[in-house]
Amino acid sequence: MMQTTQLYVIRHGETFWNIAGRIQGTLESGLTDIGIAQANALATHLLKHPFQTIYSSDLSRAYQTAKYIADPKGLEVVIDSGLQERNFGIFQGLTWRELEAKYPRELQEYRNDPDFLITEGESTRQFYNRCAAIFNDIALRHLGQKVLIVTHGGVVSNLLRYTLGIPFNVPRRFEVVNTSMNIFMYKENHWMLERWGDIQHLQHLQSLDDNI
Repeated sequence: MMQTTQLYVIRHGETFWNIAGRIQGTLESGLTDIGIAQANALATHLLKHPFQTIYSSDLSRAYQTAKYIADPKGLEVVIDSGLQERNFGIFQGLTWRELEAKYPRELQEYRNDPDFLITEGESTRQFYNRCAAIFNDIALRHLGQKVLIVTHGGVVSNLLRYTLGIPFNVPRRFEVVNTSMNIFMYKENHWMLERWGDIQHLQHLQSLDDNI
């Protein structure tokens, strides 16, 4: 009988560039105070969930979020660069408005052609294939286990597309919230979505924001 792998796939906490609307890609941007509070709230919520392994992208915003979850459990974080956000090349560090002004032709190509290779970066298809490969690899490596993965919005988005058969070149019509909890199941070469966008652990933080 084939075993089922359960993957809790988490987007990192809020960063300074998230607030500024800058394209982070593979560049670094630290967690804000809210991002740290989000990570701690999720860590508390996950205390009752026994994970065999915790993985993280090698970018600091994901790794820091993973450490907040792993440390109370006494687990080491396994770093895998395959979980990095998309490499946006020359787009990185810019806001979308700045991008429209500086690279209008490249932005148009990026939006229309999944095989357009951003200078110094990845194409939409390359990124999608990388995400599919790393999740299949992790799922097979941990058959029958419960694994937590802290990664990035684009990576989480691609796993959802891969699981539900949403073409990678179709515009995103869903949200990937910072530290949202998304649960996927892998069994016999098939993926299923168990839970999407769970942010119940953030309700207390949201109520605090409402009082400010």
